[in-house]
Amino acid sequence: MTDLTSLTLADARDQLKSRAISSVELTRAHLAAIERARGLNAFVAVTVDKALAMAEASDARLAKGEGGALEGLPIGIKDLYATEGVHTQACSHILDGFRPEYESTVTANLWRDGAVMLGKLNMDEFAMGSSNETSYYGPVASPWLPPNWSADQARAALGDKGKRGLLAPGGSSGGSSSAVAAHLCLAATASDTGGSIRQPAAFTGIVGIKPTYGRCSRWGMVAFASSLDQAGPLARTVRDAAIMLRSMAGPDAKDSTCSTEPVPDYEAAVGRSVKGLTIGVPKEYRLDGMNPEIEALWAKGAEWLRAAGAKVVDVSLPNTRHALPAYYIVAPAEASSNLARYDGVRYGLREPASEIVDLYEKTRARGFGAEVRRRLMIGTYVLSAGYYDAYYVRAQKIRTLIKRDFEIAFANGVDAILTPATPSAAFAIGDKSSADPVEMYLNDVFTVTVNMAGLPGIVTPAGLSAEGLPLGLQLIGRPFDEETLFAIGAALEQAAGRTKLPAPWWA
Repeated sequence: MTDLTSLTLADARDQLKSRAISSVELTRAHLAAIERARGLNAFVAVTVDKALAMAEASDARLAKGEGGALEGLPIGIKDLYATEGVHTQACSHILDGFRPEYESTVTANLWRDGAVMLGKLNMDEFAMGSSNETSYYGPVASPWLPPNWSADQARAALGDKGKRGLLAPGGSSGGSSSAVAAHLCLAATASDTGGSIRQPAAFTGIVGIKPTYGRCSRWGMVAFASSLDQAGPLARTVRDAAIMLRSMAGPDAKDSTCSTEPVPDYEAAVGRSVKGLTIGVPKEYRLDGMNPEIEALWAKGAEWLRAAGAKVVDVSLPNTRHALPAYYIVAPAEASSNLARYDGVRYGLREPASEIVDLYEKTRARGFGAEVRRRLMIGTYVLSAGYYDAYYVRAQKIRTLIKRDFEIAFANGVDAILTPATPSAAFAIGDKSSADPVEMYLNDVFTVTVNMAGLPGIVTPAGLSAEGLPLGLQLIGRPFDEETLFAIGAALEQAAGRTKLPAPWWA
């Protein structure tokens, strides 16, 4: 019998519609896979009863020939999304015990279309991180074996709380990427503030798209940096990502930044010819000391697109070099404002204290992890009197210049821009020193420009490193033109071939 967890989301959808399988069977298979993979630490809450009840309801609708676009398909939800009555903590100690009485718009859209919730996925605390090591619930391990490690050696490391030496699945959506790559769910929600969908996708050999800012509602998502955060899916194929995004996206009166643009049928763009399209290759992404494997993969990606009939041209994005430092001013500044609401008074963690200021200080000191505290201090500093103009205002001006660079490139006839996704393949947990956070921040060097400009970006698997680890390529598109990204992404996917995960050593 076919392993039901090996099905893509599109294949599972088709088999459910034909009644070849049932949603309950599919859901039970994924719940069993989650149980076998507990060592990966991808899920922080598994909603067994809820999942089976949703699956039974889906089977009843399917039996009548009814159902939505995701009817009966089991997926995972990043812990950043509010889910009514279910654990929602952004993997932070300060939100201990929080179970909202409302549903985020994105997850409500998914349930409207018939998706089944398997549980909540691990993440970097408040989405601040690039390796899923800052979670209050501990790090997530990638399902990819570290180079030269045996399965027995890796299984032994799973039992270690710190999981040192195992590969990081990327961040902040590391639980989502690990779960999708390990076949623990058919797809998952994620979020992207500076690369938190695209970097994990590249590290684990799957597909991730960060849509245009405003394409998906942020209502009910725990806020990090409001002008940068955007919801999006992680999936195993470009087609699966297109199916997920169509359900996630759409107007929302509860979010004033959410676009009223109609949502196209993204799946229809998958397989569309890229002949005649113009792909830009920005020279500023060629960094000093660039990893030769990444540079070679980038060149190969350009050749694949030429072979598919696209025209590849050089473009210039001169303000790219300022993007990373500007991002690490804007994002912490917005986080400083957004996270001021967590004070121990209304919900979550509350430390005993004799007076209100003492309550705030003790609760926030114990409730926030080291990385969150670091970013809050940076954000408070750059917004303070005397530094606001020198740092925050200047960073916003640079942001405008970054956006203008892309506008000029697109105005000159470029349909999409091809870049690397990450500076390297996945690194090991514990390898990026916490004593030097800049080393970790540099993982976002190819992705932050997309968030600063509010553009869509997709990452697709493009090959393996010399050590056998996944490498990805990124495509950046025009605002609200995710369709073109899906078409080009599918062409890259076809040329590169599907990335095959090693045997489930973690089971």
